[in-house]
Amino acid sequence: MAARLVEREHEWETLNDLLGSARRGRGRVAVISGPIAGGKTTLLECFTEQALSEGTLVLEAAGSRAERYLPFGILRRILDSAAPLDPAVHAETTALLDGVSAEAARAEDAAGAVEAGMRVLPHVCASLLRIARGRTVVIAVDDVHHGDALSRAFLLCLARRVRQAGVLIVLTEAVRLLPAQLDFHAELKRQPNCTSIRLPLLSADGTGRLLAGHFSTAAAQRLSADCQEATGGNPLLVKALLEDGLAALGDSEPFQPFVPADTFERAVLDCLHRGDPEMPAVARGVAVLGDACPPALLSRITDVHVKTAELALQDLGRCGILRDGAFREPATRAAVLTATPPGALSALHQRAARLLHQEGAPALDVARHLLAARKPVAEWAIPVLQDAAEYALVEDDPQLALRCGELAVDSCPDGARRTALKSRLVSIVWRSSPAAAEGHLRQLSREFCAGRLTDRDLLHAVSCLAWMGEARQAAEAIHDLQTAADRARDTGRPFAYEPATLAAAQNWLSLISPPVRDAFAPAGACDPTTPAARASATGRPTAHDMPDDAHVPAAEAMRTALRGGQGEAAVAAATRVLQRYHLSDRTLTSLVLAVLALVYAGRLDLALTWIDRLLGECSTSNAPTWQAVLGAVRAEIALRQGDLPGAAAQARQAMSLISVPCWGVGVALPLGVLIEAETRMGNLEEAMSLLEQPVPETMLETRTGLHYLRARGRCHLATGRYHAALRDFLTCGELMQAWDMEAAEPVPWRLDAAEAWLAIGNVPRAREYVEQQRQRETGPAGSRPRGPLLFALARTSGDLGYRLKRLTEAVEILEQGEDRLQLARSLGELGSAYRAAGDFNRARMLVRKAWHVAKSCGAQPLCQEFTPGQGDGEPAPVPGREAEPPSEAEVLSEAEARVALLAARGHTNREIATKLYVTVSTVEQHLTRIYRKLQVKRRRDLPARLWDLSLPGIA
Repeated sequence: MAARLVEREHEWETLNDLLGSARRGRGRVAVISGPIAGGKTTLLECFTEQALSEGTLVLEAAGSRAERYLPFGILRRILDSAAPLDPAVHAETTALLDGVSAEAARAEDAAGAVEAGMRVLPHVCASLLRIARGRTVVIAVDDVHHGDALSRAFLLCLARRVRQAGVLIVLTEAVRLLPAQLDFHAELKRQPNCTSIRLPLLSADGTGRLLAGHFSTAAAQRLSADCQEATGGNPLLVKALLEDGLAALGDSEPFQPFVPADTFERAVLDCLHRGDPEMPAVARGVAVLGDACPPALLSRITDVHVKTAELALQDLGRCGILRDGAFREPATRAAVLTATPPGALSALHQRAARLLHQEGAPALDVARHLLAARKPVAEWAIPVLQDAAEYALVEDDPQLALRCGELAVDSCPDGARRTALKSRLVSIVWRSSPAAAEGHLRQLSREFCAGRLTDRDLLHAVSCLAWMGEARQAAEAIHDLQTAADRARDTGRPFAYEPATLAAAQNWLSLISPPVRDAFAPAGACDPTTPAARASATGRPTAHDMPDDAHVPAAEAMRTALRGGQGEAAVAAATRVLQRYHLSDRTLTSLVLAVLALVYAGRLDLALTWIDRLLGECSTSNAPTWQAVLGAVRAEIALRQGDLPGAAAQARQAMSLISVPCWGVGVALPLGVLIEAETRMGNLEEAMSLLEQPVPETMLETRTGLHYLRARGRCHLATGRYHAALRDFLTCGELMQAWDMEAAEPVPWRLDAAEAWLAIGNVPRAREYVEQQRQRETGPAGSRPRGPLLFALARTSGDLGYRLKRLTEAVEILEQGEDRLQLARSLGELGSAYRAAGDFNRARMLVRKAWHVAKSCGAQPLCQEFTPGQGDGEPAPVPGREAEPPSEAEVLSEAEARVALLAARGHTNREIATKLYVTVSTVEQHLTRIYRKLQVKRRRDLPARLWDLSLPGIA
């Protein structure tokens, strides 16, 4: 009993006092009110059970919404309870009531029926009081507000006559009464023997007491706040949540808040259906709208009068389901939505979307209702879905953007507008999974063949098709379009696409996959991808074609970089592209191409700055494809800088962001970087396993395929498959020559082939390829490409003096560059040359320096090669003892060592510049290289051994 009446002790005492008064012959009336499911019925049941156990006569009845219009419904149930005590009285009163009911059925107006009933009520009251004579009687009526008018009139008549009788009338009613019930309530309250009892919801302490009956005091206190938050103290909801918690816990002690389940959901629906008929409809409206909304809007969505909606909101708040007009608990909202029939729910969402749109709500709010309706939308909603998709991308929710785009496409009739929507949908899907966009892309390719795309969408579709390995099919379609455009121009008819657009598409496809050039022009015709041919086809210079599209300038920057000898022009063109266009779905590949142009032009520093900036732009975006592609370029830069662990990590990260099918032919770049990095780090088994990974057949028809082909050759070379390596390098050369790639930067295939010939033992053939490279060298003396060339010239020469000269030049150039791996190889080779010349001290210093650089690159095979005793004339180390690492100063150039020594001794940059007679900027540049070589981040991290270093000119 105590568990059922938590925080109801005062009300319990009041009822017992009233019963005591009735036993003394002073009749009383008690009216218990409270919110829906607030415990009114429970209190009444407990009270009547106790009264029965004490020998009190209890006559019970309950009002019902379904029997509200049944005359004398409650009265008949009261009389039926008293029938066994005096059957004659029961028969007499029942006959009277039957007669009134028959007369009411014949009456033409309701007022006459009520008047007829009122005439017999005093007699019925007298008969009931005769039964109560000599005993205490409790008449308990639950939900009296649902009773019929004649029954309420009987109770009012009886209340006036029990003041001198041993009768206690206990009624329960709702807090909010209908107008027809207010007269009864007001008249009853006027009686001097009437007492009102108001039941509040449970407090947090009350909720904790209820939980304490099942758990320890500490656990109950721990759970009470969350339970109170979810239920608002509604006893029915608290008990339901407790039941779900007990079912989930079993015999264990709770440490986490209860999770609402089936019992809780049923209790929520029970609360709704105990209220007025409009309450479930209003609750569904609140659930559909999601947040607190004005009653006027709620009224229009649910088709309920605004005043009724306001009252229903008040009732929902009183019973703890709502707080400030919104659901307290997500599970409550879910229960309401689940219980709503699908058709009705869809209609509610459609109506909500229309009304919110008329009210000027944000597109995303409207779109969520359109999506929840799960039906094609009307014409007015398609632009809303378009806007919502763009806003969803801004808010980093590509899945919502995708759903909006799909619904817009499905709802739009065939035509140019639907084609534009489909094109945008491809872009949205592409962000997360290019492979998932392939089906949409095929449909889009049919649309652009039919001339239904815009010029901008055509270029984007061509770019996507090339990515997925369908460059040849796209080229054939573009060729057919250009043929049709020529016929239209000859006849004076307009054509769907501008000539400049078709020329730009040809240019792009030929750049990405050079073999498709055959589809554009017959044998002997002018190459349509050249600037002159493109200008001739469009009738104006290509520099001004498609001013708002990044494809044309990005392709031009890449072609300039690939032609060789125009490094500064390529850098300028690529920088213009990167400065002009921001990262988006349509500019991603163009910006990547511009960064690669910087890489091929030898400006790794600029390329690194731009790729880091682009990665920063998309770091907080949910666009895995963007991050993967940009990460692959970042890995290529790290590889060219000699950062093998960094390159491998970046490549793996890029490949993990999207699946291999999503990479299309672009997988050549990250996979090639990963294979080469693992090979140079000595992880040959891992590199060989990567070679077994399936790749698209058309991958080797693309320029990025050269990166993979070269990496495969490097792996073959490292594993002793020299002829296989030579075949791969020569294949690179054949493709580059066929594709007019004169620059050596993308893939230095001649130097690679020379290295393979050296491994085979054919020095003359190796020297032949190196000489070919020297004759084609376009970089100025001291440029980055000359370092590997000088290294190769030295290795293929038998003249020791020539080797020393060329290797010294190579080291000087590479020390000013960023390719640390090539620097380590050149240092080691120079050390070997000095050893051959008999200068063992200098050989030892150079090889130790090479070891240190190779170690910083993660090149384990080179470290083993440069270990003392492996080529510098020193005795081999004792087995089991770690080789002595080279000192810090030996990895630095003389100028860097001077700066490092003074910095280690605590001098400022300006003081160092004054002592060495150089500028502060030169000191800063030296320190940057020093930190990188010694792998430190700041001045105080410089090794302590530099302090004792002695160099000429340093006091």
